[in-house]
Amino acid sequence: MATSKMSKILIIYTGGTVGMIYDDKTKALRPIGFNEIRNNLPELYRMGIDFYVYTFNPPIDSSDMQPEIWVELASIIEDRYDRYDGFVILHGSDTMAFTASALSFMLENLSKPVILTGSQLPIGKIRTDAKENIITAMEIACSRHNGSNVSMVPEVCIYFDFSLFRGNRAKKYNAEKFEAFYSMNYNRLAEAGIDIKFRPQFMLPTPTKPLKVHKDLETNITVLKLYPGITRSAVEAILSVPGLKGVVMETFGSGNTNTQPWFIESLKKVIDKGAIVINITQCDGGSVELGKYETSQHLVEIGVVSGHDMTFEAAITKMMFVLGQGLSVEETKKQLETSLRGELTPIQVY
Repeated sequence: MATSKMSKILIIYTGGTVGMIYDDKTKALRPIGFNEIRNNLPELYRMGIDFYVYTFNPPIDSSDMQPEIWVELASIIEDRYDRYDGFVILHGSDTMAFTASALSFMLENLSKPVILTGSQLPIGKIRTDAKENIITAMEIACSRHNGSNVSMVPEVCIYFDFSLFRGNRAKKYNAEKFEAFYSMNYNRLAEAGIDIKFRPQFMLPTPTKPLKVHKDLETNITVLKLYPGITRSAVEAILSVPGLKGVVMETFGSGNTNTQPWFIESLKKVIDKGAIVINITQCDGGSVELGKYETSQHLVEIGVVSGHDMTFEAAITKMMFVLGQGLSVEETKKQLETSLRGELTPIQVY
């Protein structure tokens, strides 16, 4: 691994905790511009990296993140793709996994690193984690194979607390620890210590085709999270959204649901209307195995799609992406069950 002093990196500052300071007047945190971040991070100028900044004005709290902003981010990268060697997106941690997952699908044939990072403490705090996260994300974004022009990390990732994760495999699991993210179903792509130890065997191959950016996302989807005692009226209310295109259903264990006739009939009714239902487990680790138990056999029969071991964030954004392609129902189902950007591990059939 080598880092070129001539590497050009675009920092895209969207907002988030990383760009907050304590306001003595209001006694609350308020967003700041990137100039103030830069003033708190003089190390940026000692890294030997030619970096430029694109700033969202005003900065966005990640709780306000929307698909339209994902499209804007994808467009920013598309318009500047040939001018930079890598991209670092400063983003609030709360919805970072959603944005990383969405961008992974929208940026087809990505051959350059897009690294999302942020912090649990504002950059102005003495114990902030922002400095290390930003500095190492920058180093990763300009890392190359043996001094070549081939990026070490040709995919969308999240870097947080010394770990690099595939963006569509990561999940925020802790609101208090600096170790805010984990990836239960896939290995970390790199670990930062004295050196950054990359694990190329777990990374996506570098594509040979040019970047293709997808900007059509279907947002008329909903979520059905199961729990013991869920009522028929609750289920039917969730599935009665006008013009509903897709449902992400969070089930028990390896994809199991209750088998009451009214429940199966409710799902069948929405599927018969043309909506796609994808089944993911409520567990952070493990995979859906439709038909393994009798309690999921009925789902196979009515046409529910397996989400395998996708995270909730990946399932939501992938459904938006695939439904936005205007494919047939059968092709849509096939795409959802296929690993497009390394977001799922298909069940091996022997």
